[in-house]
Amino acid sequence: MRLLSVAFLAVIVAVAGCGGDRGAERAEQTGGGGKRLSIATGNTTGVYYIMGGGLADLISKNLPGYEATAEATGASVENIQRVVKGDSDLGFTLADSAADAVQGKGAFSSAQPIRALARLYNNYTQVVASAESGVKSIADLKGKRVSTGSPNSGTEVISLRLLKAAGLDPDKDVTRQALGLPESVDALKSGGLDALIWSGGLPTPGITDLTTTMKEKAVFVPLDDVLPKLQAEHGQVYAAGSIGKDVYQAPADVATVVVPNLLVVNEKMDPALAESITKLIFDHHADLVAVSKAATEITKETAVKTEPVLLHDGAKKYFGS
Repeated sequence: MRLLSVAFLAVIVAVAGCGGDRGAERAEQTGGGGKRLSIATGNTTGVYYIMGGGLADLISKNLPGYEATAEATGASVENIQRVVKGDSDLGFTLADSAADAVQGKGAFSSAQPIRALARLYNNYTQVVASAESGVKSIADLKGKRVSTGSPNSGTEVISLRLLKAAGLDPDKDVTRQALGLPESVDALKSGGLDALIWSGGLPTPGITDLTTTMKEKAVFVPLDDVLPKLQAEHGQVYAAGSIGKDVYQAPADVATVVVPNLLVVNEKMDPALAESITKLIFDHHADLVAVSKAATEITKETAVKTEPVLLHDGAKKYFGS
């Protein structure tokens, strides 16, 4: 019994020790001889997932000794949580969620130990409603069935803030469904939803699918009327933007709200690795653009503008700051 107890205790200690070393476990040699890196992205029909796959490919092909994979997730908030826990090495996130993380606000009860490798492209808030719903503004969503995005996603954060900015109670004034983009698109097509809210790069494949299928039966909702309230409540992380009519073959440009995206890592990431990944993004920028047009917005001039999230020391070294 004494031997069994000692053995059992040893197992418990070993398992308990795994939580803090998840990153080290992934860094062990894979069958292909490389150290594993996991990239937390988003819904499978969103730009995070597409660009995350492109970044994983670049790392695997051009960073000797490393193999990377893109993981589908709920996006921003979940990605930050995964990076902090060590479940993922890199994560895409909206700047508003990242700001909450470092300030210990919103979904985060305390300041999170994350750093940025770069500011990437802007996410465009895309609110699409069925034409028969009669929705022409966020306020018109009262009494409607609305998808506010996956749980713990940046889309969910923005969705709830949009509704509140329009004077609506997200839990009382709308029938809210927390669906990922693929499910939201399918539900809007089938009549199970009146509208969906999505935050993503342009063009987002899922929204392209929706507008191509529904054509004039799907309409974009302008957001310029709620932007001042958003900025008053949450600051200049929210800015005015426009979805050009050619992006989704819409009748006219649509006024919207844009938020920058960041690529974040744990503050403990090896500086040499952080520098190498940051360098890779710009050395192979054309390859990322080939994967998603949203990557055209990534520039060295804007990449360092990650406030209030600090740049990782490795990224600082690359940018020479």
